[in-house]
Parts: sequence; C-alpha cells; structure tokens
Amino acid sequence: MSEQGHVLVVDDDETVRDVVRRYLELAGHKVTLAGDGEHALALVAESEPDLLVLDLMLPGIDGLEVCRRIRQHSAVPIVMLTALGEEENRIAGLQLGADDYVTKPFSPRELALRVGSVLRRARTVPASPSRQVVTDDDLTLEVGARKAILGSTELSLTTREFDLLLFLMSNAGTAFSRVELLAKVWGWDFGDQSTVTVHVRRLREKIEADPAKPARIATVWGVGYRYDRA
Repeated sequence: MSEQGHVLVVDDDETVRDVVRRYLELAGHKVTLAGDGEHALALVAESEPDLLVLDLMLPGIDGLEVCRRIRQHSAVPIVMLTALGEEENRIAGLQLGADDYVTKPFSPRELALRVGSVLRRARTVPASPSRQVVTDDDLTLEVGARKAILGSTELSLTTREFDLLLFLMSNAGTAFSRVELLAKVWGWDFGDQSTVTVHVRRLREKIEADPAKPARIATVWGVGYRYDRA
C-alpha cells in the first residue's frame, strides 16, 4: 500500500509549516498549508485531505476545536503537534479522535515517518484471521471495508479505533498490556501508554451499553485489557 498522500499541515508558525512541507514533499506527499483553524476547516470542507498534521495551539479556533469539528463528520487521520508540557491537551486531542501525536520540538524526519506510518495503516486491512467479517453478537466488523456496525448502526471509528477493536476482537479472551497494544496496533516500540487508555475509553463509549460498566472490553488490573465476547 502507498504511504504517500495529500497532507494538510496546520500551524501558525510559518517556519514550522515550511520545514514540515519540505520534508513531506521529499517523502512524496502533496502538501497544503493553513495558518489557522478557520482556514483549515474550510480546506477540509473543500477537499478532504488524506491526513492532517494539526498544531493544537492555533489562533482563533484552536487545534482541539478543529479536531472536534472534523470528527463530527470525518475519520480522516490526524497527527497532532503538541508542546512537550501539554500532556493534558495531548490527551484531550486523543479523546477527540486524533490518531497520533508528535511533541515539539520534533524531528521533521520523525514527523514524516509518522505521517507515512499512519497513512499506511489507514489504507491497509489490519492483520486478522482469514475472515473478512468479525462478529460478536450484534457487533460486526467488515474488515475489507473497514466498517463497524452495532445493531443496525454504522459506527464512526477512527483508523486507530478500528484497528484496536479488530485486534482485540480477533484475540478475544486474551489479555494484553498497554505496551503490547502500542506495539501490535500502533507499531510503536515506545510511547505514551495513556494513548491506549484514551482509545479504549472512546471505544467503550461507542460499543458498550454502559461504558462505566463495560461488558466487552474488560480492564485486567495489573495487566491491561481483554475483549470478552457477549
């Protein structure tokens, strides 16, 4: 699968935009630039890109609000740019549906690699048993189409949410640590384990009858998470 695509870079710092653009173009991506949230939303509405690189600290409409509005109608992958000390904002961004993040100051080469990785995962059918449909009672995943259906309702899942749910359902009954899930679903050798926690919370809100008392995605204390079939 191709790792190249149309990337919208949203940052109010012209130097950052230019550096990121050059590295992404060297990697073969088409790049569009926006300096604020309002312009970014207009560009997404005009022609949805394959991925957004989105700074959280923007003038006017900030990055969190941009992410929230986009997630109301789109599952386009989003890689956030956050300052080193903005852990709360980073977690908030993940809760709103961002797929990945890079902390400032960052290596432009690392960012380009992250963008390629997220695009590749968004376009690749995740590893799973040979079944193209994975089911559990009223929850169905159509793997090839990357669709999740609960009852008669199609769920709006981000790339990471779909991959995580598919992995857990395909390995029902087995407990995985957050470190293992980061490696197997995100492809990260290291990273903030709260990323997994936030994505599990978002999945529970979408698939559990009572997210406060989850019946499907169980917390295994001292280990991590396990998917239990209905």
